[in-house]
Order: sequence, then structure tokens, then C-alpha cells
Amino acid sequence: MKADLHCHTTLSDGSLGIEETIAQAKRNNLDCISITDHDTLSSLSRSSVLGQRYGVTVIPAVEFSAFDGARKSKAHIICYLPKKPDRLEGLCMRTTDFRKRRGVSMAKKVIEKYNISPDHIARYSSGSNAIYKCHIMHALMDYGHTTRLYGGLYKKLFNMEDGLCAEEVRNEIKEYPEVKFVIQLIRSAGGIAVLAHPRVYDNFDLLEELAEKGDIDGVEVWHQSIRDNDEKNLLEVAGQYNLITTGGSDFHGFYNHKAKPLGSNLTPAASLQRMQAFHSKKEKEMKV
Repeated sequence: MKADLHCHTTLSDGSLGIEETIAQAKRNNLDCISITDHDTLSSLSRSSVLGQRYGVTVIPAVEFSAFDGARKSKAHIICYLPKKPDRLEGLCMRTTDFRKRRGVSMAKKVIEKYNISPDHIARYSSGSNAIYKCHIMHALMDYGHTTRLYGGLYKKLFNMEDGLCAEEVRNEIKEYPEVKFVIQLIRSAGGIAVLAHPRVYDNFDLLEELAEKGDIDGVEVWHQSIRDNDEKNLLEVAGQYNLITTGGSDFHGFYNHKAKPLGSNLTPAASLQRMQAFHSKKEKEMKV
């Protein structure tokens, strides 16, 4: 079974809608996907229906942004198969409210310096839960200020140290909920907590800490960011602490930092079986 368990749509910072993403998964001969939009559960019911229509199994999921206070860094935690997703709604709403304020602030600063229309930014962010950096960059491309999404202008605007929107970028990290709080909430909802792409935010020490204490259920091993000995090292940690190992393309369509079509990275069938067994066990525990 070919499974890509990390995909984004226009509900957050992807360029394809839910149906387009599922249809493309079918074209790419995927049997299973997870739509892991940032801090929103809005895809759950519609993706399930569309998955049945296209013959693609859709595993319910959401990717939470979190803060690792011990290391002052960001981390992403993916929740798979939440039995009681309503328990996650409050966290989604709080983070989304912050994202909205941050996005509006960034857009205002950019509009003051570059002659673009706020309505044009809204054209790309209208289906999303907030204005993301990629929506602003898309509008800037349309108006001829740059020909690249993630080139020099992106760095000029969003560099954490001295970018035009640096304050918003810095605040982005500390405003997120603590990692352990997010994981506890996921577990209270009967979900599976997986640390996403440890290489992206250098979360390797965090992974060791969480795994040693039994505070994480899995880790994303196969991701576009891995390099050198990452796969080997992550598999060793997963084996030592009996973690579920997942993989996915981290698909964003046009908004990808790298060219990565759906199915570029996959989750092994054995991991899918472990996830289902884990979910069944959680389901029984929550009924007791």
C-alpha cells in the first residue's frame, strides 16, 4: 500500500484544494494519504467523503505548531486518527486566531513598502485559515516584484533577524503552545502524536527527550529535509523506543520550497498497520 501521510491544501498553506489533492493522489497511484493542514480540522468530514469517491483512503490528521521551551525552538507535531477531534478544536482556534493577527500585520507592512493590492493577497488566502507568507509572496510575484517564491525578496521580508516582518516571524515561535501540552491534548483526544520532520527545526534532542520519557508515539523519518545519516539515526531512535515511523511528501503544491509531488516520500505498510493497531487500542481504552 502506497501512503503519503503529510499533505497540505488551501485550508492552510497549500495551493490545491481538498478534492484536487485527493484526485492527484489517485493519479499518482497512492492508496492512502493524510491531509495534515496546519492547526485546523476543517478537512476531516469532506476529505473522508471525497476519499471514498476517488478510492483513496484518507487518514484524519492535523499538524500542530508548537514551542520547545527548553531549546527556544519551534516544533511540529502531527496528530493522526483522533478519536475525539472536538477536544482539539480549542487549540486549533487559539493558534488560528494568532496566525490571523500575524498574517494581517505582515501583509500591512509589505503593502506599505510594495505597491500591491490587499485584495490580491486575499485572492490566495481566501480559502485558508489565515494569511501565510506564501500568499503574500504569490501576490508580489503577480505584480512583478519578484519571479521566485523563496528567493531574495522572501529572505528580505521574512528573515528572522532583520527582515521587514522580522518581529512577526520572531513572535511566531513563542506564541505557539508548549510541545508537551500539545502531545497531552492529542492523547486525550485518542490521537497518535508524531514529531514531524526533526531536521527542519533541529528537533533531534527534543525527540530523544520525548522518546525516553514515553511522551511521543512516533517520528516522521522520510521527509524532503533529511540529509546525511538522518534516516539511519531516526530509525535507530525509533527502534530503541518502539516509535511508529512515518513518511510523507509535505506536499504544498505550487507553494513547496522544493519540487515534491505527492508520493515523493511514503510511509511503510508496517507503520500503517501499527497505527491502526495503536488506534484500536486507544479506542478501547477510551471506552473503559
